[in-house]
Amino acid sequence: MRPHVTADAAVVVTDLRKSYGAVETVRGASFTVEHGEIFALLGPNGAGKSTTLEILEGFRARDAGRVEVLGIDPGDRRRGRELRERIGLVLQDIAVEPYLTVRETIARNAGYYRSPRDVDEVIALVDLAGQERRKVKTLSGGQKRRLDLALGLIGNPSLLFLDEPTTGFDPNARRSAWQLVRGLRDAGTTVLLTTHYMEEAQELADRVAVISGGRIVSEGTPSTLGGRDTARARIRFALPEGCTAADLPVAAELCDGLVTVETAEPTEALHHLTGWALRRGTPLDQLTVDRPNLEDVYLRLTGRPMEVSAR
Repeated sequence: MRPHVTADAAVVVTDLRKSYGAVETVRGASFTVEHGEIFALLGPNGAGKSTTLEILEGFRARDAGRVEVLGIDPGDRRRGRELRERIGLVLQDIAVEPYLTVRETIARNAGYYRSPRDVDEVIALVDLAGQERRKVKTLSGGQKRRLDLALGLIGNPSLLFLDEPTTGFDPNARRSAWQLVRGLRDAGTTVLLTTHYMEEAQELADRVAVISGGRIVSEGTPSTLGGRDTARARIRFALPEGCTAADLPVAAELCDGLVTVETAEPTEALHHLTGWALRRGTPLDQLTVDRPNLEDVYLRLTGRPMEVSAR
């Protein structure tokens, strides 16, 4: 599909290709990430998502196509240090010394950058204040993930890669992390996010792309991806006692006592249904009106459910 393109994007990927032997993992993927936006790249395992990210991060060489990250070709080893100075990585698994304290770990990584953020500021940002003297090996899974996030932020990156950033977080910690990511975006940091939580993509992303079979199969805002904004609405309610689907004033499907009406004109359909119910004195229990959510769109585009990490 034709990517969203501007002349000066933070990330440009055009016709990216990568094979391992006879298997072509990435097959002409194209997309861009604009400066100062949160961009979510979604896809099932084996779709080419991880390979694409590794190429963008400079860890893997591409076979063909154009790739630019902050105006730098990540495959250009001569500019490798320059690229590393300007990006931050929060990977699914980051190797850290278990016997160092939280503060020692972050301070050591700060030494790799010319202009790092203040260590105590970063500790506070990721909600590890009070844990500075604890050894890494004693941290909970959620605290270790916050430490991973701190290591990605300490270099004050222009572009932050977040790979499953809130895996292992409880709901409150996840929402706090979302607020932090939004704050980074509002301060000018570009964020490229991967996640298996559809709510996370919905809450955070300015734009979303879905990769399947090594190609970008859809791209747009969370509300328009895959035609969500123009999709038929779904009206659902419990079938009133003593009624059959044939008694309803609109065409409907019935499954386990729950009625589903799909329509391009939800206001008109609701008018008929509620008028019918009021005339009969019959409540429409469990009444909801919605359009396909991100998970519905994802399933339609990929034919596969999201694989949730067991970290």
